[in-house]
Amino acid sequence: MTAYSFTLPSSSGQDFVSAEHLPLIIYFYPKDSTPGCTTEGLDFNARLPEFEKLGYTVVGISRDGIKSHQNFCAKQGFQFELLSDKDETVCKQFDVIKLKKLYGKEHLGIERSTFVLDKNGEIAHEWRKVKVAGHAQEVLEAVSQSQ
Repeated sequence: MTAYSFTLPSSSGQDFVSAEHLPLIIYFYPKDSTPGCTTEGLDFNARLPEFEKLGYTVVGISRDGIKSHQNFCAKQGFQFELLSDKDETVCKQFDVIKLKKLYGKEHLGIERSTFVLDKNGEIAHEWRKVKVAGHAQEVLEAVSQSQ
């Protein structure tokens, strides 16, 4: 098993050091303020007290900048941090940059994915090609069962 550790700038204005927030739920999403990403963020936000009660920190990661993240958090009322991975370092670490098609054009983008890191920084659960509907609840059920 590989232990994952990273530091990224956060919507809080501070650097987020993953090792200081284990166990950790990381969801990678394509873009701030888009419909699917807004729904996913709101779903995680609604379940945040339950995740925290189980001892988990929740963060979202995209390639958007801090200002965009701060605006997105403020507009949606997110109570968790969004991390900026502009140079895709962490995205590549978790292998979430994939070739995507949009309107017949191909581009590299973030494949919606979620990872649960245990207290050692190792992946305990992972979901790839995530469909937003019901996903945050599915993650909550998975971490609840592994308690």
